[in-house]
Amino acid sequence: MIFSPFEPDRPQGQRRRFRAIPVRTLLPNVVTLLALCAGLTAIRLATEQKFELALAAVVFAAMLDGIDGGLARMLKGTSRFGAELDSLADFVNFGVAPALILYMWGLNEFKSLGWIAALVFALCAALRLARFNVMADDPNRPSWAGNFFLGIPAPAGAITVLLPLYAQFLGASHYLLLMPFAFLYTLCIALLMVSRLPVFSGKRVGKRVPPEMVVPVFVVVAAFFAVLISYPWETLTVGTLAYLACLPLGWRSYREHERKEAIAAPAEGLAEGESAPALAPTSVPPGEDPERPARLN
Repeated sequence: MIFSPFEPDRPQGQRRRFRAIPVRTLLPNVVTLLALCAGLTAIRLATEQKFELALAAVVFAAMLDGIDGGLARMLKGTSRFGAELDSLADFVNFGVAPALILYMWGLNEFKSLGWIAALVFALCAALRLARFNVMADDPNRPSWAGNFFLGIPAPAGAITVLLPLYAQFLGASHYLLLMPFAFLYTLCIALLMVSRLPVFSGKRVGKRVPPEMVVPVFVVVAAFFAVLISYPWETLTVGTLAYLACLPLGWRSYREHERKEAIAAPAEGLAEGESAPALAPTSVPPGEDPERPARLN
């Protein structure tokens, strides 16, 4: 008898037929692969000391990352394969690429300590993405929790951790002060990524636009990209500082939702037919009818 690892029960000469894959499921994955190419290109540009172009590649990858998920939901092309590919691409784009850019830019001045900071950031990005994938399948998670991330998401972490480079491109010349700040700042952002800090996700904001707001939205988006292209470092610096300043607001809103849920839980239980706890029966004297009031016995 000849043993074969390729389906021994299948008759000889019969080919396995694969089901055709709809194009709508391929488009989001193509966008994810383009983002991955941007992240890998950012690493190459950093090795060539072209840090401005490397940062532009990371920002471009972050924009594509914001598109692929929405595109998949819009086209109803979500799949398990796409989710796994997106996580792997995010680790490279927003974990490995920023860490290597920071190390090649200036953290290498600290030698082993600089490499440890870059390594910690990349590892925290991996842990952050793994925790996100696990929590996405949690059936006990309340519906309002979908408005929040736990910890800074990987794309936002990549954009914010590069703040020291934005500062240098804006003219910060105090090299001896900038490098220690970059070292400590990288570790802080890494810890925020794996923390339990609630952060606004923005996924459920702006799904529908009123007809009268369509033109203003187009104008605002076009103006934003025009400003980003014309004043990239100023825009990224202001955006990063504003994002960090808004983190306490997300925590406060999350606690408010928890407080409201704790108050509403007992009321919902009673509305579903749960009876209040019965009082302990009082003792009845011998010879008296327990069903009749004592004054009628």
